[in-house]
Amino acid sequence: MINREIIRIKIVQLTYAYYQNGNKNIDTAEKELFFSLSKAYDLYNHLLSLIVAVTREAQRRLEIAQARAKREGLAEPSQKFVYNRFAIQLQENKALNEFIGNQKAVWADTPIPGQLFEAIEASQIYQDYMASSEDSYDADRELWRKLYKTFIQENADLDAVLEDQSLYWNDDKEIVDTFVLKTIKRFKEQNGAKEELLPEWDSDEEKDFARKLFRAAIMNEVEYQRFMSEISRNWDLSRLAYMDIVIMQIAIAELMTFPNIPVSVTINEFVDIAKLYSTPKSGGYINGMLDAIARNLIKTNRLMKHMDPVKGAKDKSGAEKDETAAEGEQVKMRHRRHIKREEGPKEPKADE
Repeated sequence: MINREIIRIKIVQLTYAYYQNGNKNIDTAEKELFFSLSKAYDLYNHLLSLIVAVTREAQRRLEIAQARAKREGLAEPSQKFVYNRFAIQLQENKALNEFIGNQKAVWADTPIPGQLFEAIEASQIYQDYMASSEDSYDADRELWRKLYKTFIQENADLDAVLEDQSLYWNDDKEIVDTFVLKTIKRFKEQNGAKEELLPEWDSDEEKDFARKLFRAAIMNEVEYQRFMSEISRNWDLSRLAYMDIVIMQIAIAELMTFPNIPVSVTINEFVDIAKLYSTPKSGGYINGMLDAIARNLIKTNRLMKHMDPVKGAKDKSGAEKDETAAEGEQVKMRHRRHIKREEGPKEPKADE
C-alpha cells in the first residue's frame, strides 16, 4: 500500500523536522520515518474498520427497532442494510479483525459511527438501495463504495477525530482514502473472510527507495545546496522559505540517486508537495529552480538523464542563448520576486 507519493511526503516532513529539532541522529530519524509510514497503514485499516463500526451501529439500532415492532405489532423493519454482503464479509475479515484486536482506539469510543449511519440513512443513496429489487453482492459492494466517497472521504468531523487519535494521520487521509476505495472495488465474494487486504509494502524496493532517498537528502546536504547556489548565484538561500530549500534538496537527491526515475516525474511530484506544504507561490518557483538545476547538472555531465530541450531565449542581438543560461535567467527573475514576497514591502527611509 505504501507508495512513493506517501514516502516523498513523509520524507519532506521528517527531513524538515530533522533540521528543526536539533537532535541530528540520522539513524533515529530513519526509524521515525518508517514508524510514520507504518502509521499510514494503520490508518488504512482503521478506515476499513469504520465500515464495520457503522454496520454494527446499524445492527444495534435494528435490534431496538425489531423489539419495538414486536412489542407494538408493527411491520418488521428491513434488514437489507445490516446484512449487506460486502459489509458482513469485511466484518469477518481475518486480517482486519487481527488489526482491530490489537488497537486501543476503537470507533465505539466516538460518536462517528452513529453520526455516519444517521447521515447515510437520510441519504438518497440509502433510499435507492433499500427500495431496489436488485439483490447481489456487486450491488452491496457498490453501495459501500458510494457511501465511502460521499460520507467518509471528505468529512471534517471525522478528520478532527482522526487527528485526536494520532498526530501522524493529519496529512495521510486523502491518499489513504484512495487505497480504501481500491480495496472495496477488488473484494470478491468467493474469498470470504480470507480476502486479502492491501499489503503494507508493495515490495522491498519501496522500502529501499524510502531509505536511500532520506539518507541521500541529508548526507549530501552541502553538495545539493551548492547545486542550488549555482543557479541562484550571488543570492542568499537562507532568505528563502526554509521548506522550499528542504523540498528542493530532497528532489535533487531523487534526481541524483535514482537513474530510472525521469526528471519530469521527480519535478512534478515535488512541485505538488510544495503547493501543499510551503508558500502559495512556491510551486511555480520550485518548478523553475529544479528544471534549471537538472539542465545544468546534465550539461555538466553530473546527471546522466534526458530532458527535452527548451526553446532558447534570444539575447539583444537576436541570437539564441544557451538553453541553461536562458532558463537560469528566468529562474533568477522568479527568485527575485520570491524573495520580495518573503520580505514584504520595504520600510520608508527616515527622510522620505
